[in-house]
Amino acid sequence: MKAAVGAAVGALLAGSAAAAPARGPTVAERLKADLAKKDDKTTHWALLMAGSNTWGNYRHQADTYHAYQIFKAAGLDDDHIVVMHYDDIANGSENPMPGKVINKPDGDDVYAGVPKDYTGCDVNADNFVAILKGDADSVSGGSGKVIDSSADDKVFVAFFDHGGPGILGVPGGCGDFLYANDVNKALTDKFAANGFKELTFYVEACESGSIFEGLLPANISTYVTTAANADESSWGYYCPGMTPAPPSEFNTCLGDFYSITWMENADSADLSVETLEKQYKVVRDIVGKNGTYDQGSHVMQYGDTDISNETVSEFIPAAKDSSEAYDWTQWIPASARKWIKAEPKAAVKNAAVEQRDADLHSLWHVYLSKPAGSDAKAKAFKAFQAETNRRAELDAAVANVAAALLSEEQLNGERKAGEPVTRDWDCYKQGVKAFEAQCGALGQYGLKHAGVMAKACNAGKTPADITVAAGKACVGVAL
Repeated sequence: MKAAVGAAVGALLAGSAAAAPARGPTVAERLKADLAKKDDKTTHWALLMAGSNTWGNYRHQADTYHAYQIFKAAGLDDDHIVVMHYDDIANGSENPMPGKVINKPDGDDVYAGVPKDYTGCDVNADNFVAILKGDADSVSGGSGKVIDSSADDKVFVAFFDHGGPGILGVPGGCGDFLYANDVNKALTDKFAANGFKELTFYVEACESGSIFEGLLPANISTYVTTAANADESSWGYYCPGMTPAPPSEFNTCLGDFYSITWMENADSADLSVETLEKQYKVVRDIVGKNGTYDQGSHVMQYGDTDISNETVSEFIPAAKDSSEAYDWTQWIPASARKWIKAEPKAAVKNAAVEQRDADLHSLWHVYLSKPAGSDAKAKAFKAFQAETNRRAELDAAVANVAAALLSEEQLNGERKAGEPVTRDWDCYKQGVKAFEAQCGALGQYGLKHAGVMAKACNAGKTPADITVAAGKACVGVAL
């Protein structure tokens, strides 16, 4: 077993130790080299968005705050970082650390100093698109900051939330979802307007691959990695009752598997040495559990993958002092190191929870944490029960709509590789609205069902057809 484990570690870090320099450059040496090779006109920008709210989704805002701290540690000024977050967890009544947010069990506060550029329902799809494009005139509310980048600049975008087929979430009650065609159009338009030299985009969401598959051109200097492929869930991490667990007083997941992996890498690695490709491969192997995908997902790449040959510091300016010898294993999250060194099946058990079930997992642990026989415990159980009932009713409603509009082949048939979710995005958007008008909000869990409306549109059905089918499916049902 020890030999097998040693081989697994060797495969994960293939070639890394052999190529490691005896001594990395000092900060002064690295900065001097960076200045020599970079165009003085290049400016870095970052757009960070948490697309959810409520305590059960703690992890998305925690991820976002952690990303902000990475850029601040790298020396990027706040006027070049735009942060979109609902801002309801740090000072929420459920937080056992009032005014603080952590992204790993033994982690520091990542909330300190985070700008409140766009909070509450200023965190919405229209603002995200406008901010990304640099269109200050179209922004509503918030600080008014946008990614005002030019043709010489490099931009980093990170999004953390729930998702579905061709769709990304926004905080509950904050308007329409963010659709794949609008994301890709914003990227294409910004490139055409000489809005960046190169752009890197990291996306944490279920089915996040579907945001770019068949849609993102390879010739607009944009490189993307996603937490999952086009058809699967991503995963919450540092969840209660699991290994590794958050502090005992927390009843919610602290982070997301893909996101904490690339960010803990960025915290510890020498980003002036590590390439985007190297980071991708290691994140892919850790999150995919070395190809087993047991409580893990397929981390994907899209767009101009030639960009991945550049160092991470081209997008996240290097700040780490690498005057000591560079250890390629140091940035592997502690939990992943433990998994690699142990027997895989034993360590993988209960390590993560599916993204869509993480808030339900949190509700259950809220119930478990309350005193026996208390009103608080009864109230927590009712909340858990209400959510499970809502999900069951939503599942049934969507199944009835699908049965009314689609043949079995149309419903269960797989898309061809590289095909987008739909070509009729207007029908898809209106179809989702039609369903919600009859049956109530899909919510973050229900995003997985949005694909039924896309399939209906692909089969030639109209939003009016969806309205009729949903009206029949949801008579007397309050979702």
